[in-house]
Amino acid sequence: MTGVAVGIAGIGGGGAAQGAAVLCAGGALWWTAERERALRRARVVLAVPGGGTVSWPVAFRRWLDAARGRPEWLSLPVAAVLALIGASFLPLLAGAAAVPLVGCRLRAARSRREREARGDGVVALCGAVAGELRAGWQPAQALAFAARTTGALGGQEAAVLAAARFGGDVPEALRRAARQDGAEGLAGTAACWQVAVDGGVGLAAGLDRLEAALRAHRDQRERLRAQLAGAWATVAVLAVLPVAGLGLGAALGAHPLRVLLHTPAGLGCLAVGGALEAVGLWWAARIVRRGERP
Repeated sequence: MTGVAVGIAGIGGGGAAQGAAVLCAGGALWWTAERERALRRARVVLAVPGGGTVSWPVAFRRWLDAARGRPEWLSLPVAAVLALIGASFLPLLAGAAAVPLVGCRLRAARSRREREARGDGVVALCGAVAGELRAGWQPAQALAFAARTTGALGGQEAAVLAAARFGGDVPEALRRAARQDGAEGLAGTAACWQVAVDGGVGLAAGLDRLEAALRAHRDQRERLRAQLAGAWATVAVLAVLPVAGLGLGAALGAHPLRVLLHTPAGLGCLAVGGALEAVGLWWAARIVRRGERP
């Protein structure tokens, strides 16, 4: 602004060329200062802990990583695309409503995988403790080694190992650890431990029988799941059929999205069809899940 004032004074004094030069120089200085200020703001916004800045591809990649951690939020971009194609806000509402539902289903699937992994860890724990006992280790040492190797005790590992190391109530600590989802087999380990301590029965033999029983239960579950894979494929096909019908209609030039989203009859068909689709999928999945129970 100082350069602008000087330039105006120069023009008023008759030095038009000099005033114009000073005016240009002042404008250049002002533009440079604004650019530096914008760069500083960008560095603050895109700063990284080790210094430097994050380029836009890296920032976009970080956003994708965050979305990969919460994949249910990907329902919104899909709904936005459908809203643009169908020129209606109804897909956006449906996408927003699908976010918590998809998140609930994903969390349930994640919990099931964690439960099954913990159950497999209990089977491995029994086998590892039995093997270390036959190798000549003391029960507390064998349990500590197997727990650190398999990770089957979860959040109760410190309590169980402390009880085993300092002469505490190991069966009770194992029963508390068995309350974790998927770690029910630890209750059998607690029973074997208590019988071995109270009656002098071989702990390794009891753990071997327990491992065989847990492994048979897991194999039965896997066989049931393999036999029901065809039923789950049928459920998936039923879920995809409406989408395939919309794609076929669009390929034939019938404009199904415009009919469904912009006409009263289409809105009614969309509501009734969506309700029937949801109920049908829920009922079919319920039947298949009941068949998965051993």
